[in-house]
Amino acid sequence: MTDAAGSALEGRVASPGRVGISWASLAKALRDAFEAETEQRRLFLWVPVAAGAGVVLYFTADREPNVWLATLLAAVLAGLAALVRHERRAFMALVAAAAVVGGFTCAAWRTARVAAPVLDRLHIATLQGYIEEMDFRREGARFVLRVAAADGLDEPLPYRMRLTTKRTPDLEAGAFVEVKARLLPPSRAAEPGGYDFARDAYYAGIGAVGSVLGRIEEADPPDAPDPMLRFAMAVDRARNALARRVDTIVGGDAGAIAAAMVTGKRDLISESAKDTIRQAGIFHVVTISGVQMTLVAGIFFVGLRRLLALNRTLALRYPIKKWAAAAAMVAAVGYDVMTGSRVGTERALAMTLILLAAVLLDRHALTMRNLALAALCVIVLEPEALLGASFQLSFAAVAALVAVYEARAARYAREADEMVVVPARAAPRSWLGLRRHRQGHGLRGALFATFCATSATASFMAYDFHELNPYVLVGNPLTLAIIEVFAVPGALLGTALYPFGLDGPVWHWVGLGIAIVMRAARFIGALPGSSLHLPAFAPWSLALLALAVLSAVIWRTPLLRATAIPLLLVGLTGAASGPVFDIAVAPSGEAAAVRQADGRLVVIGRRPSVFDAEQWLRADADARDAKAVIDKDKCDQLGCVAHLADGRAVAVDLDRGAFAEDCARAAVIVTPLYAPSGCKASVVLDRDSLKKTGAVTLKAGTSAKTGFTMATARTADEDRPWSPKPKALWRWDEHEEKSESE
Repeated sequence: MTDAAGSALEGRVASPGRVGISWASLAKALRDAFEAETEQRRLFLWVPVAAGAGVVLYFTADREPNVWLATLLAAVLAGLAALVRHERRAFMALVAAAAVVGGFTCAAWRTARVAAPVLDRLHIATLQGYIEEMDFRREGARFVLRVAAADGLDEPLPYRMRLTTKRTPDLEAGAFVEVKARLLPPSRAAEPGGYDFARDAYYAGIGAVGSVLGRIEEADPPDAPDPMLRFAMAVDRARNALARRVDTIVGGDAGAIAAAMVTGKRDLISESAKDTIRQAGIFHVVTISGVQMTLVAGIFFVGLRRLLALNRTLALRYPIKKWAAAAAMVAAVGYDVMTGSRVGTERALAMTLILLAAVLLDRHALTMRNLALAALCVIVLEPEALLGASFQLSFAAVAALVAVYEARAARYAREADEMVVVPARAAPRSWLGLRRHRQGHGLRGALFATFCATSATASFMAYDFHELNPYVLVGNPLTLAIIEVFAVPGALLGTALYPFGLDGPVWHWVGLGIAIVMRAARFIGALPGSSLHLPAFAPWSLALLALAVLSAVIWRTPLLRATAIPLLLVGLTGAASGPVFDIAVAPSGEAAAVRQADGRLVVIGRRPSVFDAEQWLRADADARDAKAVIDKDKCDQLGCVAHLADGRAVAVDLDRGAFAEDCARAAVIVTPLYAPSGCKASVVLDRDSLKKTGAVTLKAGTSAKTGFTMATARTADEDRPWSPKPKALWRWDEHEEKSESE
């Protein structure tokens, strides 16, 4: 007994020692991995990540920060980092802090630079201004008006307005027009955490949106536009002319998609065609992305270099490679301008210019460092782009592809070191090594790269669009092949021949490729499970999922790269425990979505926004068409009523005469009017309260006071330029209510 007890005691004492050694070994392995990453200069890649975190912090603030104080703090941190640069730990900590504050400061300065008035409520006004950008549709058009004067609006006037018309105007960008329009403030998010168009409109200088009333008349301009505006309007006219030419020659959805691929004009594409390519997971075919930018620059670079190489004197005595790189840079800038210069294109342009600049400087071009520099360029110039799907998807996909390229290059280097120099035509000593070398090429390599890019973008796709496409591994390689063979070469050749009227056969060639893509997209979209609809994520989960992607693509050592696994698991936990709701209320108070006894949402209201209904359905992982869930049978002249699964009534009151009955019987009242103070409903969401909260979701719960758990799009003290704090309400203004509801 004594010997057994002694042995057990020794085991208990030894066990903690073994655990301690294990933790010590893990800590040493982490230190060694970190040292290896430092030697490979990978820590710089986290600088734009830290700056991006600062941008996110800026947009989560309730009130507008002091831009001068943020600038001073960033400068102080950068100065301290320079002073302690020989103390590595302090230096890295201060650089990280300076990057975070620097990103915060860039966002604050960007907001100050684009500051412009925003409409506060509904107005009907007669406007004068230049049409800055015109987007034609199959029926009607949408255009951006640079406002010069307005009859019916108080000063200061919004800088730009985006208007729609049901008639196709015989006007182009550059025309000075007079138009009567019904104007509204840019719409806020339809749900807490949802897409906020008002924020994007603010950074685009758009202070109002609306619809045209009557005809658009040309007028005499008071003065000539500035040179930059004239140039932008001329570019838009050229894009529209080319888009109409391509659409007319090719015809149908293929023509509209071809026009979008060539010029970036997407308004001609029908909703059915958009749904087809979206379900196949290839919607990026109609966006000007990094693939097109790289191919354009590559065609100019390789083509011009080979052309110059035909002359022996030039090839042997002059740096024709650098000449070709410089010409490709000019071509890339021109392509970006002619296709609208959107965020994805700007990211691709920055990456391409950095790559070609590396050629000019005799440096290695395709590296993760170049992508990090491109990200820093976007953060400095347009930090708000980080919150958009375009930035997230494009950078995640390219980061994954570059990581695959770096891994292959490192593997090839190791295999080259292991190879034995043998005479010509002799087989290498390691047949397996040669086979592995070849696996990075061809169809298998393309599929693997596509899988990595798709995996990197999956979390952003699911968060932004509540949808995943499992068959993207089939659609993406086909799309890339079509773009490489048909679209980009055809676009360049067709654009070059367009001034001479010889471009028709080229557009037929491009249309043939798109017809192949559409046929494949219809087949893929018809497969079972082609689209997986996912509910809304918890807001914090995207940050962890993004860190998981970054850890996987930035770190090179296996141990640090493995940190992506716990980040991914915790992020997926947040994705699976996202917010749920039984009632969703539009920020205007004119419509609401109500979950009925069958568990599905129904939308009620006099004129519910289809866009709001789409947002509610997507957040609920509901694949139904938004128009199909709008139930007008539940409405009368006074308002609408729907019932929850427990029988409680939800009323949308559109006339003051409905309050007398609904305040007594409904559990929830939603109204764009001012509700009477004596209303006895458990929850009353009227004009005054919705101005403070924005969009609202309610979950039937155990709240003793109201019986609902509420989530709001606005915080209590929120006061940002695109979401100003509402003015204090002292009394009910019947005249104001009447004018806003007309």
